[in-house]
Amino acid sequence: MENFFSILGGMGTQATESFVRLLNQRTVTHKDQDYLNYVLFNHATVPDRTAYILDKDAENPLPFLLDDIKKQNLLQPNFIVLTCNTAHYFFETLQAATEIPILHMPREAAIEMSRRQEGGKVAFLGTEGSVKAGVYQRELEKVGFEVMLPNAALQQKVNDLIYRDIKENDFLNKELYYEILTEAIEECGCASAILGCTELSLMQEFATDNPYSVVDAQSILVDRTIERALADRKSAKEN
Repeated sequence: MENFFSILGGMGTQATESFVRLLNQRTVTHKDQDYLNYVLFNHATVPDRTAYILDKDAENPLPFLLDDIKKQNLLQPNFIVLTCNTAHYFFETLQAATEIPILHMPREAAIEMSRRQEGGKVAFLGTEGSVKAGVYQRELEKVGFEVMLPNAALQQKVNDLIYRDIKENDFLNKELYYEILTEAIEECGCASAILGCTELSLMQEFATDNPYSVVDAQSILVDRTIERALADRKSAKEN
């Protein structure tokens, strides 16, 4: 297979499935050959990223991710899509291990937020690992936003939605999701929220009546992936 990209997923698997589903739905097609060429690494056994970021005595996911990069170096895709937000804690190390460009989901989401909203206060919602890693905060502040991080009580609700409801029980708890958004946006005085966890993106995909302004990082990554892949396809045809 020529002219393809790779998806480094499986963290978690349901969220990766959501990414691929949106990718295929948003690709404009009239026949089978119009879909994009890609290879999916659904590496479900990568140790928990948040557990390691919060406690360095926990199993380190980095060797697993570097092994994935090593295998992708053999395949030589045009680019790599890293679908786990928290795994961007290791982004610089992963990018240094390959000449293949890796799309940076938090950066793309922050850029999109700046297109939709001119500065102001935004809420960041993600895993405790992503909050501690500070990747989203840095990217959002670069483009002029003040970032509201959840207090302990709100973060616990986010944790419950991600781990207890979605990861453990495959339950899309819309009531809790809206409760989180109400507190993050209305009660904390934010204009909007940025979803920096793929389980929250999965939640947003099915919360079709969501009344709040949110930027879903995974959704933005889907769009940038399609744009990049179609540009590569066009370039290959011209050359």
